[in-house]
Amino acid sequence: MKPLLNAYRVLATVVGLSIITLVVVGVPLKYVHTIWPSVLPEGSGGWKLGSNINLYLGTAHGFIYMAFVLVAFMLALRARWPILFTIVTLLCGTIPFLSFWAEFRAIRRVREQFPEVSSTPAHTGA
Repeated sequence: MKPLLNAYRVLATVVGLSIITLVVVGVPLKYVHTIWPSVLPEGSGGWKLGSNINLYLGTAHGFIYMAFVLVAFMLALRARWPILFTIVTLLCGTIPFLSFWAEFRAIRRVREQFPEVSSTPAHTGA
């Protein structure tokens, strides 16, 4: 259970950070010219940066989100989460900032259900 929970934590964090970067940086840089053409004209350095962020990070985010859904679903099955809890957890991965709340909620639930995943082995002091 612990490796699955760790994989979930890493993927949830990466998905959350990537969607925030896309929404807060990539999309505004690419599309600000439609609102204020004089600020970042199409073809400018900022526009190109936004386009590249959207292209590369957007593609990576899509693949990482698919892995997140798979791992979260496996965790949901193993922890026997109710269907509504599972759906909310999966959907929150698509909403910037809310994904971190869903991650916290899911990890707390797993740790309450399986206290052994919270325990860390004692340091042997080699």
